[in-house]
Amino acid sequence: MGKEGFLSPKAIGNRIKAKGLQKLRWYCQMCQKQCRDENGFKCHCMSESHQRQLLLASEDPNKIMDNFSQEFKNDFIELIKRRFGTKRVQNNIVYNEYINDREHVHMNSTQWETLTEFTKWLGKEGFCKVDETPKGWYIQYIDRDPETIRRQEELEKKKKQDLDDQERSAKFIEEQVRRGQGGREPEEAPVFTELKRESEEEKVTFNLAKGSCSSADGPSKASVALGPSALKAAGSGKRKDAPSTSEAKEKKKSALDEIMEMEKQKKRSVRADHWLHPGIVIKVVTKRLGEKYHKKKGVVKEVQDKYTAVVKMIDSGDKLKLDQSHLETVIPAPGKRVLVLNGVYRDTEALLDSIDERKFSATLTLDSGRMKGRRVDGIAYEDFSKMA
Repeated sequence: MGKEGFLSPKAIGNRIKAKGLQKLRWYCQMCQKQCRDENGFKCHCMSESHQRQLLLASEDPNKIMDNFSQEFKNDFIELIKRRFGTKRVQNNIVYNEYINDREHVHMNSTQWETLTEFTKWLGKEGFCKVDETPKGWYIQYIDRDPETIRRQEELEKKKKQDLDDQERSAKFIEEQVRRGQGGREPEEAPVFTELKRESEEEKVTFNLAKGSCSSADGPSKASVALGPSALKAAGSGKRKDAPSTSEAKEKKKSALDEIMEMEKQKKRSVRADHWLHPGIVIKVVTKRLGEKYHKKKGVVKEVQDKYTAVVKMIDSGDKLKLDQSHLETVIPAPGKRVLVLNGVYRDTEALLDSIDERKFSATLTLDSGRMKGRRVDGIAYEDFSKMA
């Protein structure tokens, strides 16, 4: 038999076994080689390449450990910076993501024996903010990148400049208002007092020049004393051609009725959180009942407590009791009859004219009520449904 190739079952199986993390006890950090079992690790330790690496490490073991420690620290901090940024995160979460890489530097080859010790060292050296909680140790990366610091300074300058611009605009507006008033202080609001006469013989006069009233000791040249007959004559002269109040009400009666009807409609236009109505066709959207009823249509026979419907399935004839959150409306073809379930025209029958798929809405022609024959646009899909 020939030599097994790259795509042979045995070669594929070996690659699958070698994929992912394996036991740390069978990993050689010096050679960066992972063995699958104890026998393989024993054979590797007896190999010539491993012995050469041990001889190199024995010349300066501290230097080798420092290199591994530096590499571990750099990769760990780079992961925090890239993955979490300046967010506060638990150290175990970062470490679990770090060791997902098969070629990562193992902690047992560094100067730190435990993750807690390494976390404390990060806080002591000022790389991260470290705090201990009952749930464990948390770390937060301190970003000292010059580019990041420069961007933060630019943002601070921009905020300060915006505040200065707002203050200058406010001062400019105040200056314009002061100039418009001619440098005068704003006038105080007029104080209204009760009209009183100091004596019974004093006459009350009204100055009709500018609509102001005043009381004086006697009639002046600019004031006119009006009696009952004069006021009656003036009133009859000004309102001679004006229609009476009852006639005006009669003329506006039809328009008022229409406005009142619209107001009633607006009061009912407050959207309700329930839309079920007997006699409409609905679709079951929940998967809890199985594939037998999922995406199947039915007719609402009864509504209980506004939010629960007794539905009769069209295909099987089964009766189900479902919540409205497990149902959705059915949009028929144009020209079919629908029932408006929510909004201004709630409980109104209509004909479906057209559908706007981009806006998820439709145009209806009302077919009942006082608004019969009216064409309404922009009715959302969930606000109407096909009638049975």
